[in-house]
Amino acid sequence: MLQFNWRYFLIATLLFITEVLIAMFVHDQFIRPYFGDFLVVILVYCFVKSFLNTPFLQTAIAVLVFSFAIEVLQYMDIVNRIGLGHSTLARTVIGTSFEWLDLLAYMFGIALVIYVENSRFKAHQRES
Repeated sequence: MLQFNWRYFLIATLLFITEVLIAMFVHDQFIRPYFGDFLVVILVYCFVKSFLNTPFLQTAIAVLVFSFAIEVLQYMDIVNRIGLGHSTLARTVIGTSFEWLDLLAYMFGIALVIYVENSRFKAHQRES
């Protein structure tokens, strides 16, 4: 189950850099709030798959559930409730505002993961 996969790690690293660049330099009403959320679930999925050799569908669903849980915690104002409202890092990583459209962005990101992984799985099956 524990196995390093450099391809997933490379993709996760590139997505992380992209997310940081978006956070630092993009201040619009679409790319930063929604495309960033679309990418972040792909980033988390690839990071998990970098270290765990788990079935793609189970991993994708777990990442989606985790993302939804974070969004619910944002709704509950968890950053301020645990006393980290002053922390820029906590406010950035956990987030501070619930948005229904974020859930949709997460679903689209995971849908892309499932589509790509399923296509790769089918192609690998045809080669075998």
